[in-house]
Amino acid sequence: MKKLFVSAAVVAMMASCAQEKGVTVSVSNQLKIDRVEEIVEISADEVLGKLKLDDTAEFIIVDEKNTEIPYQLTSDNKIIFPATVKANTTASYSIIKGQPSHVNTLVYGRQYPERLDDIAWENDKAAYRAYGPALQKSGEKGFGYDVLTKSVPELVIEDRYAMELDKDARAMIKKLREEGKKAEADSLANAISYHIDHGNGMDCYAVGPTLGGGTAALMPDSAIVYPYCYKNFEILDNGPLRFTVKLEFNPLTIDGDTTVVETRLIQLDKGSHLNKTTVSYTSLKKDYPLGVGLVLHEAHPDRYSMDQEGGYIAYADPTTNPKADNGIVYVGAVFPNTLEMAKVQLFDKPVAGAIGHVMGINTYQSGDELEYYWGSAWSKCGFDDEKWNAYLEEYAMKVRNPLSVTLK
Repeated sequence: MKKLFVSAAVVAMMASCAQEKGVTVSVSNQLKIDRVEEIVEISADEVLGKLKLDDTAEFIIVDEKNTEIPYQLTSDNKIIFPATVKANTTASYSIIKGQPSHVNTLVYGRQYPERLDDIAWENDKAAYRAYGPALQKSGEKGFGYDVLTKSVPELVIEDRYAMELDKDARAMIKKLREEGKKAEADSLANAISYHIDHGNGMDCYAVGPTLGGGTAALMPDSAIVYPYCYKNFEILDNGPLRFTVKLEFNPLTIDGDTTVVETRLIQLDKGSHLNKTTVSYTSLKKDYPLGVGLVLHEAHPDRYSMDQEGGYIAYADPTTNPKADNGIVYVGAVFPNTLEMAKVQLFDKPVAGAIGHVMGINTYQSGDELEYYWGSAWSKCGFDDEKWNAYLEEYAMKVRNPLSVTLK
């Protein structure tokens, strides 16, 4: 993370914080591993009450070395900030009145109506996409989450869409083709395509009629009931440290009931490869298996991993063109509570190069919510099979043993 430069006025204020009554936040780590810049949450109401501030007042957060820490106020009235706590220790942070420094936004997303209603979002590690109503209306089958690889911490998706959808460039490509200038048309098409890595990543992951990179689906009688594209959306948080979007889907048909509606809350924090996702359904009459799937492709039929006890599933995806030196897209899902079953479920025959899914399955209890994490990494950012599995294993350990946060 880029260091924040603190003004002389703020330094002076921090030096005098001993004379001010602030709020002390204690963050405890019970694991034998260091927790580095892990996002923690505290109640905004509780903090403002202790500081005797109204909800328009400003404050700063500093660590034990008086270094200012970036934070964000979220839609659910939380203050979030990155905490670093060594193994089996407690770190302290202070919240005091003051003018916070500028924070670089490294988490962002929006709807792209200009590209079939995609909702795309990213942080400093990875980027993702959920397909929208316009894609469903076109008849194209795109059920699951898409992965958009990136190799730089800066925000890149906005520029990629602008380049891919450049009307003038598209018009020129069409003109060149009509004039028989195929080589020139192909060169320009490649220059603006987000399916080619121009130095910051690319779209080289195939979703198609599958669950893609970690979508959840009800499984009555073990058969996947594929959710289609979202119907409605609401972006709740949009940086600098957290992106949150709420998606509502068209009714599903479950055991003859045509009124089952799925809602997803997807949250991506700075520094994380994985999205925290909460899934719920209305109108279900009973409990059902709920599976989270990672699509398997023909080029890598066996490069999946699953650890039911450890609480994760993983796959090394060969990309849309395994011979094009696009690297490997690593996808995975983590389950913060019990993982009841992990298995491979194959199709009767391949579909668009996909042969099935590696699945993590739990029982969804009617009227409840199910929480899990899903996401990706890229081999061109230093990951390999072993490092990705280790990342997921450690991530599962962390979400099963969250940092303990207390205020005083």
